[in-house]
Amino acid sequence: MGTLMSMTGFARESGTLADGTSFAWELRSVNGRGLDLRLRLPNGQDALEAALREATAKRLKRGNVSASLTLKREERPRLVVDRAALDQALDLALELAGRIRGSVAPAAEALLALPGVMRAEVVEPDEAAEASKRVALARAYDAALAGLVSARQAEGGKLQVILAGLLEEIAALRDAAAAEAAGQPEAQRAKLLESLAALLGEGGRARVPEERLAQEVALLAQKSDVREELDRLSAHIDAARALLAAGEGAGRKLDFLTQEFVREANTLCSKSASVPLTRIGLDLKAAIERLKEQAANVE
Repeated sequence: MGTLMSMTGFARESGTLADGTSFAWELRSVNGRGLDLRLRLPNGQDALEAALREATAKRLKRGNVSASLTLKREERPRLVVDRAALDQALDLALELAGRIRGSVAPAAEALLALPGVMRAEVVEPDEAAEASKRVALARAYDAALAGLVSARQAEGGKLQVILAGLLEEIAALRDAAAAEAAGQPEAQRAKLLESLAALLGEGGRARVPEERLAQEVALLAQKSDVREELDRLSAHIDAARALLAAGEGAGRKLDFLTQEFVREANTLCSKSASVPLTRIGLDLKAAIERLKEQAANVE
């Protein structure tokens, strides 16, 4: 027996890159008609997008998936002296010291504190290191994606049990409807006789030919015949069970089948000629609605 896969899941993968940068991937997925991947990547990591989309499409078929990457590097920028700015500041300070009687020579720390003398070192990007970083991040994404698949499979296993239980409930209601429907012709005959007696009196009932009475009962029975609906419900139940047994990729077909279930239940209720059968039909519709809600989670 195959295992269903849900479209709901969460996974996280974190670690530290070779340059000391810590990272974290977070993947979330919910129901969706198709596969929709929304990526949130830090500045400078857009080159990852194509590979991530390709990897996701290989593992997932449906669902709205959001994937976010956070990067954090704990380091202070290295400061370097701007020699030209320092020389200019020193020349100006010495010139002023020479012009002002009794002044002292400028202190080194005072010069270094002047704006523009010290600046952060500009490190040229290392393309090889950046490429290696992207490879590591893509591998971590694959690990997070595998975790998401596992989470969706675990949720799918639970869904499989729930759906199987709902199909059992629907099958039992279908059988109850068949048993109730089998007695409808006789109930309609009794109801017709009761109506005639009320209208014509007990003596007037005898004036209605038995053949005419049989024709009316047959007409009523034909209008309320639900055997085709019950047969189709049985076929849909068998088809749904086969999809559960097959497992993976059953979502779209299950969604279509639930619509057929709804159609047959509505017709059964509209044809019902008795309160008990109507009550069973309403219970059937409620169970089918629960089936439809749960089936919407299947990939």
